[in-house]
Amino acid sequence: MARKNKKQIFTNVEVVDAGAKGKVIGKAADGKVIFMPNAVPGDVVDVQTFKKRKAYYEGKATVFHKLSSKRTEPACQHFGVCGGCKWQNMGYEHQLYYKQKEVTNNLTRIGHIELPEVTPILGCKDPYFYRNKMEFSFSDSRWLTLEEIQSDRDLGDRNALGFHIPGMWDKILDIKKCHLQADPSNAIRNAVKEFAIANDLEFFNTRNQQGLLRTMMIRTSSTGDIMVMIQFFKEDKAKRELLLDYLAETFPEITSLQYVVNEKANDTIYDQDVICYKGDDHIFEEMEVLQFKINAKSFYQTNSEQAYELYKITRDFAGLTGTELVYDLYTGTGTIAQFVAKKAQKVVGVEAVPDAILAAKANAQLNGINNVDFYVGDMKNVFNQDFIKTHGQPDVIITDPPRDGMHKDVVNQILNIAPKKIVYVSCNSATQARDLQLMDAQYKVTRTQAVDMFPQTHHVENVVLLERR
Repeated sequence: MARKNKKQIFTNVEVVDAGAKGKVIGKAADGKVIFMPNAVPGDVVDVQTFKKRKAYYEGKATVFHKLSSKRTEPACQHFGVCGGCKWQNMGYEHQLYYKQKEVTNNLTRIGHIELPEVTPILGCKDPYFYRNKMEFSFSDSRWLTLEEIQSDRDLGDRNALGFHIPGMWDKILDIKKCHLQADPSNAIRNAVKEFAIANDLEFFNTRNQQGLLRTMMIRTSSTGDIMVMIQFFKEDKAKRELLLDYLAETFPEITSLQYVVNEKANDTIYDQDVICYKGDDHIFEEMEVLQFKINAKSFYQTNSEQAYELYKITRDFAGLTGTELVYDLYTGTGTIAQFVAKKAQKVVGVEAVPDAILAAKANAQLNGINNVDFYVGDMKNVFNQDFIKTHGQPDVIITDPPRDGMHKDVVNQILNIAPKKIVYVSCNSATQARDLQLMDAQYKVTRTQAVDMFPQTHHVENVVLLERR
């Protein structure tokens, strides 16, 4: 039986905190917590609820009686509609405060961890234009703003090249200027859109599965390399080459121009052939003396500058002297493994995705690193006695799992292996706290450091050092 959600209005609610998933928190007159997405701590607002649960409401601020001193003017004209940078209306120093607070609260309340003195969160030097990868979608039925809907003016064509409206798989917000990726990202996107419209290149319709242009990915690197990949829904050689030749001629700084023809219902490219049209089929990223070869399907931390800081902290926490055997779990394309290798006797990287391991091995060879071995395996099954016997008893385990954290079997395997140190890198301090609690009887948290990888959002990374009790 469906639960009825009676809408209520609460007036003069003070927003007192920022919580999980970027929502802010107020208290209703009945004492229950209200979660809302569109205010800043310190605001005083009227709230209309749209969901009621036993212990809380979910709602939206509708009237602002007082604006918080923590507010700042959003830089982006699309703020509030796009949904990608939900904290852009909060001063950056306050963003850092609430991210630090969330990490500390999760470790103490969920994990019941006794923390050492907490090192202040490491902020980002450039809180805008920090992403090295952006993906944009084409649509022939762009999202209309309320102002456009209510106006009498001719809205022209409905083509869009931008981002999905949150929660709407078939609606795309047309983006004029995004503040997440440095130029020439905006110039390339806008030029592609204008050229496509001028030359009758059909924008995709997700519902009807019709059109030519599906998505565009732009990757940049600190070396100056630029990759652009266009995803087409069908093969039309003349139109495809028309667009790709225009891109190559207009933006000669593009070092890797690629495309995909994907006739599937979904636009994921990981099971598709990516074809290099001009330039190289990859770009390079550099970190210290290391080079990492990145192709269209590669995973690489999307904030290159902060990734370097994150990896330096990880290496520092590991405290390597050159004699240690290190296991790097969820190694991905082996960036952390290679980054710490020069300080270790040997590093063994394990990852479940075969293509990632192929990339890790290729990058290790490129960098001339001979003391790193990479293996494909399901993390919860790989650490049997034969594996340990073959590769040795690790002194240090570095683990950087996905948002869901580690499977409890992986935690148990780590406890059975019982390394002297564990360095746990996490993009979700709630699941990190859960895992730390499982290890608390055998390991003590001796250092913790939050790192802001994604300014203007609520996301935050956290690194923890555990030492055997």
